[in-house]
Amino acid sequence: MHTSSATSMSLLFSTSARRQRYLDIEAALALAQSDLGVIPQEAAEQIASTAHLHLLDTARIDADELRTAHPLMPLISELARVVGEPAGGWVHWGATTQNIQQTADVLGLRRALDQLTGQLCGLLGVLTDLTERSAEMVMAGRTHGQQAVPITFGFKVVVWTDALLRHLERVTQLRVRLLTAMMGGAVGNFASLGEIGPAVQREVAQRLALTPMPLPARSLADPFAELVCVLGLLAATGATIASEIARLMATEFGEVSEALGEGDIGSSTMPQKRNPKRSAAVITLSAQIRSLVPLALEAVIQSHEVEGARTAMLDAALEQGCVLSDDLLRTLTEVVQNLELHPERMAANLRLSGGLISAEAVMMALGSKLGRQNAHEVVHHAAREVTLGAGPTFLELLAADPRVRDQLSRDELAQLLDPAAHTGLSAALARETSGRARETVERYRKQAELGV
Repeated sequence: MHTSSATSMSLLFSTSARRQRYLDIEAALALAQSDLGVIPQEAAEQIASTAHLHLLDTARIDADELRTAHPLMPLISELARVVGEPAGGWVHWGATTQNIQQTADVLGLRRALDQLTGQLCGLLGVLTDLTERSAEMVMAGRTHGQQAVPITFGFKVVVWTDALLRHLERVTQLRVRLLTAMMGGAVGNFASLGEIGPAVQREVAQRLALTPMPLPARSLADPFAELVCVLGLLAATGATIASEIARLMATEFGEVSEALGEGDIGSSTMPQKRNPKRSAAVITLSAQIRSLVPLALEAVIQSHEVEGARTAMLDAALEQGCVLSDDLLRTLTEVVQNLELHPERMAANLRLSGGLISAEAVMMALGSKLGRQNAHEVVHHAAREVTLGAGPTFLELLAADPRVRDQLSRDELAQLLDPAAHTGLSAALARETSGRARETVERYRKQAELGV
């Protein structure tokens, strides 16, 4: 794991950052209530001006947390003490702990989502650069571990890109469900504030640039679990990319390589080793992120009006998911940005099958004359007769078959067996998808600049 990136995201979930967000919510709540005549304006202003962690005695808060075993009450008590009477008596008016904590966590998750979205856009940007380098770089397409038909490396890259674009869309769509303010009180029915409760929640939400939770029930955890599930999907795609790069780095393929750092050592006993270290790190991070999905889904299953254990599960899944996802995206971006391509090995690997990789092209050309099923039988028979490295070649077997010879000349067969002639729309699809990704990233960046 890259310590710097982990630390960058971890700071959002530090004790001091969380406490300040709790204070921000207490301030917003007090000001909203004063606007609506629930508490005195002077008291609200005193609460808001005091709701800064550096003004409070954190040692006292820490000690009281140990004594009370409560995550918020010591902070509330310290805020009230520093505000002083009578204004301090209006701190946390009509709210319950989860109202403050969950709404504060949403503020932290909003910043985390902004950071992850930026990282995802950065990864998409380097993938589009990689696509431009390789849109027409012919290589073997493989299905079930075997050579299938020729593709271009750029086509392989945009398959990854297309999935990541959907993850970006998912992250964006879930924000409306996730970024809500919850001020419904003990069980979410506004019992403590009564008829004015929904108005207080709306005012708090407005002050925090959130939306009011439609039904502020404390047991509704699915928007948070949804985020963890989306991070799990993102992580799975990250592992797909990293695993493919690691496979293609194998000596038997040799089609790509991670950039070799100065002084890099692959093995303590095998000096020649060039291991896919960063790809392996991505695969590991991905597994850790995906393991959080069952935990998040478990947390959705609540008892009665809320269950503390499930809430704690979800808090852990969210924090770990965001921190690990940030590290995954940074590491994967570094891998892709510096990826070395070896087109000469791609070409050599295409020749390994002696033309068999282009069997579909021959079948399609022959099928227009003999019918698809007959052509498949003819080409399949020739392919079964090929013994790589000895005996007649695929071209020779095809050319010797009268059913083929009567329809296609040897030169026509040779052209059909050229892998570069049977990549379909690989290059066009690569460029189209890459262009779509560039437009999407540019739109997101403009929205971020405008604060949309």
